Amino acid sequence: MRAAFMTLGCKVNQFETETMEGLFRARGYEIVPFDEAAEVYVINTCSVTHLSDRKSRQLIRRAARTNPSACIAVAGCYAQVSPEEIRALEGVRVVIGTKERAQIVDYVEEALRENAGVIGTITDIMQARVFEDIPLHTMPHRTRAFLKIEDGCQNFCTFCIIPYARGPVKSRELSAVAREMELLTGAGFHEVVLTGIHLGAYGIDLAERPTLADACRTALAAKGLRRLRLGSLESVELSADLLDLMRTEPRFAAHLHLPLQAGSDTVLRAMNRHYDTAAFAQLLADVRAAVPGVAVSTDIIVGFPGETEADFAAGMEFVRAMGFARMHVFPYSPRKGTPAAQRTDQVPPAVRRERAARMQALAEELAQDYHRAALGSAAEVLCETTEDGVTDGLTETYIRVYTDAPVARGEIVPMRLTRLYKDGVWGDPILK
Repeated sequence: MRAAFMTLGCKVNQFETETMEGLFRARGYEIVPFDEAAEVYVINTCSVTHLSDRKSRQLIRRAARTNPSACIAVAGCYAQVSPEEIRALEGVRVVIGTKERAQIVDYVEEALRENAGVIGTITDIMQARVFEDIPLHTMPHRTRAFLKIEDGCQNFCTFCIIPYARGPVKSRELSAVAREMELLTGAGFHEVVLTGIHLGAYGIDLAERPTLADACRTALAAKGLRRLRLGSLESVELSADLLDLMRTEPRFAAHLHLPLQAGSDTVLRAMNRHYDTAAFAQLLADVRAAVPGVAVSTDIIVGFPGETEADFAAGMEFVRAMGFARMHVFPYSPRKGTPAAQRTDQVPPAVRRERAARMQALAEELAQDYHRAALGSAAEVLCETTEDGVTDGLTETYIRVYTDAPVARGEIVPMRLTRLYKDGVWGDPILK
C-alpha cells in the first residue's frame, strides 16, 4: 500500500516525520508525494499559532478530497492539545499526539482492518518522562540530516503552547545519539543538525546528567562527519564548555540560533523570558569573543500584548545594535490556552502587521550587511538544490551561496564568495 506524509512546523517535526516514514517503509509501504492518491495519509501537525492549527485542518481536508476512502492519521502538537477537534474531521481514523509514534503503523492497520471509528492514544504528556527513541529505519531525503536528541520544554513562555503539547524535558541517551550518528554518516551525510524542543536543557532528566556539550562530543566522534550544527538554543543555557568546544573543534559550525523574541525589557518580562537585554548583549559579546566569526541568528515576535510604540522602537534599536546575521520575524499570534492570549491589552492586528514589516526590513538590511562583510572570503559550502543550472547551498555560518559551477548535491565544496546574490551571495569554486 501507499502512504503519503506532510509535515508542518519545526525541524523536530521534520525529524519525527522521517522516523514515521521509516516505520511504514519497514512494513512494506511505498512512500508517495502527498498530492498523489494513497491508502494512508500521515499529517504531522504544528500548533505554535492558531494559523498552524488552521493549516493542519486544511491539509486533513485536502487528503480526504484526494482519496475519500483513505485512512488519515494525524500526529503532532495540534493533535496533542486539541484531539477532539481533529477527531471530528472527515476521514480522520488515527490520532496519536506527540507520543506513541512508534505504534502508528499498528494503529493505521487496525483502523484499515476494523473500520471502527477513530482510534489512537493521546498520552497525558505532562506525565511523560522518557524520550521516545525510534531508531532511523531509512535515511532522510535532504542533504543535511536532523537528529532529535531532546523533547519537551519547561520554559512556559506566556505566548507558547508547546510545553503543554510536548510535556517536560526528555533526553536521548548518549549511546542512542552515537548509534544514530553512525547510521547518518555511514549513509553519506556530511552535516548533521542536533535538534530539540528545549535543546539547552539536554540531559537534565538523565541519571548521568550529560550536557549538550557531551552530546556534541558524542556526535563529533562519528566517523566521516564533516559538519555539526545546533538547532535553536536558549541564550541562558549556552555554557562555557559548549563555546569552548565550538571554538576548538573545526567541524562544529560557527553558527548559533539564539531566540531573543523581544528587544524591550518590559516585553521580555511579560513574555516570561529568563533574561533582559543587558544580559543578552553581554552573552553575545562573550560568544563573539570566544568564537571569532560566529554567526548569530534569532527570532523576534512583534506586537506582543501591551507592546507600546516605545517598546517596539527600543526593540528595533536593540536588534540593530546586536547585528544579527539572520532574523525570523513573527507578528504576535494569540494562542488559545496561553496566558498572553487572555490579556486585554492586545495590539491591533494592523499594528502588528505594520511593525512586523518594519522589523523585517531591518532584518533584511542586517542580513545584507552580514553577507557583504563576507565577500572576498573563502567558505566550505554544502551544496543542496539545483534549479535552472544554479545550485545553492549553505556555509557553516548559514550564508546561502549560489553557483552555476558543476557541483554535486550533498557535497561540501570550497568556494570564494564574490558578490551579493538574491538572499545570499554568489560563489565560485576554489580549484585545488
